Amino acid sequence: MWCKYSFITSVSLSLALLVTGCENKTAQCQRLIQVVNEGNALIDQNKGKQAITSLQLSKDLEAIDTSLEELKLADPKLKEYQSRFQKVFDNLSQAIAKAAKALSAAKTAEASPTGREKIKKARTEIDTSLTAAAKSAGKESDTLMNDLNKYCSQSE
Repeated sequence: MWCKYSFITSVSLSLALLVTGCENKTAQCQRLIQVVNEGNALIDQNKGKQAITSLQLSKDLEAIDTSLEELKLADPKLKEYQSRFQKVFDNLSQAIAKAAKALSAAKTAEASPTGREKIKKARTEIDTSLTAAAKSAGKESDTLMNDLNKYCSQSE
């Protein structure tokens, strides 16, 4: 009886590995594109929101980065796209978190020369870190998505 269960378990495990290992390029593309689209939707939904929302967006983008990491893609080219998208979302998440902290600091600034200096510094930090990161991430993401779509539309 023990042998029977052992055999069934090993056959089941082998089939699971075979199915996972044989996932075609189209299915892998769909999984990658789905996670990237979730990240892009988060960004679109949160444009222009306040600091607390921005901090949440930063955390949500970190979760997208983790989801990308967990995809377990077999196709080497898709793994490359996966890694590049992770960098885009990670860089944007860090820039959003930095800008949100600067905005929070500006909101708590006192109405004094020191407070005005704090606001000025925060505004500069927001402009430099977030604007540059958003532009860069947007361009990189658009380019990557176009390349990924081209690659995924090619025959296997």
